Amino acid sequence: MTNKAAHTGPLAGLRVLELAQIMAGPTCGMMLADMGADVIKVEKLPGGDDARGYREPRVNGVSAPFMILNRNKRGIALNLKHPQGKDILLTMVKDADVLTENYRKGTLEKLGLGYDVLSKINPGLIYCAVSGYGRDGPYGDKPGFDLIAQGFSGLMSVTGEPGRAPAKTGNSIADINAGILAVAGITAAYVHKLKTGEGQVVDTSLMEAAIQQTYWQAAIYFATGESSGPTGSAHLLTAPYQAFRASDGWINIGGANQGNWERIASALGHDEWRDDPRFATNSARMENLDALIAGMNEVVVTRSKAHWIEVLDAAGVPVGPVHTIEEALTHPQTLSRQMVVDLVHPQAGATKALGCPIHFSRTPTRIDRPAPMLGEHSRELLRAYNYSDAEIDAFLAAGVIEEATTAR
Repeated sequence: MTNKAAHTGPLAGLRVLELAQIMAGPTCGMMLADMGADVIKVEKLPGGDDARGYREPRVNGVSAPFMILNRNKRGIALNLKHPQGKDILLTMVKDADVLTENYRKGTLEKLGLGYDVLSKINPGLIYCAVSGYGRDGPYGDKPGFDLIAQGFSGLMSVTGEPGRAPAKTGNSIADINAGILAVAGITAAYVHKLKTGEGQVVDTSLMEAAIQQTYWQAAIYFATGESSGPTGSAHLLTAPYQAFRASDGWINIGGANQGNWERIASALGHDEWRDDPRFATNSARMENLDALIAGMNEVVVTRSKAHWIEVLDAAGVPVGPVHTIEEALTHPQTLSRQMVVDLVHPQAGATKALGCPIHFSRTPTRIDRPAPMLGEHSRELLRAYNYSDAEIDAFLAAGVIEEATTAR
């Protein structure tokens, strides 16, 4: 179905239909595709994935947010409200292993494309639904957004500096983690399918993906009945473990155990802190955190980031710079792990994307296909499903499908 060399990743041979859009579902599909799955992005008409409409930034008119989440996929643009569009999807479902969607509950059911219908056509289908709050419960019908999930889960109440307004994390943590949870659920369900031939529904949500991030805070609540508040960059349970200002910027110092704390005290030139009753144990340090941090800040601010990183590294203390995004994405370690990859898009031209964060010794991941143009592979895919060019031309004329005007 494609001219490209066969993918040798661990999920090679897995066929995925991605009806999901924007972020959580496409994150899942991107990771599956990196690991070898044939991910076919089925975009709605008109307009396609809503992320295509994110106007800024754009590269030669193409949405950068859309491109970064949809590489390695083939794309077909399909009007599912048209009877022939629905029939095409049902044809594609027959030999699919997985279908992903993040529509509001009931949307696909109203189109006659719910799991109850699809599973009769393909009993082995793994149907993955990523929703706002899950497919049942009192909020099962509500839509979901990352910001709302972060607030609901308590994440915003523990993010930021004490005494300030609630803050969300700088990244879309609920969306991204929901996509990762979907990958885990799909691969587990695929193992079950390989053993039994049975498909099933995989159900996760932004709400659960956000709550999953609160392990430490949940442990405190379950043990004490108290809700934690924001601590800035500091740790809830151990100290010193946070960001400190050097003379030319910020570094993180991690004294997550007693040995590290004693090495920190010596490296900063204050061996006496090791026996100071205010700082001698982790419990004492947490009780006297303000005094501990004030003392360390007075020392750290006198020298550069590079100086303290060298000194603390030599002492065996966990330490690192607080990077900008540019600094992180251009760092030699990031590049050596292939976390930045180059692609050439038919319209945008030369672009970069994030690499796959999972590495395999025998079945490597591969990233060699940019995000599809809207309907870029419509004709290629329909031919593979035994539709003639005459039928495809008729679909185009009737608005059942769309075909990209620029093809690779």
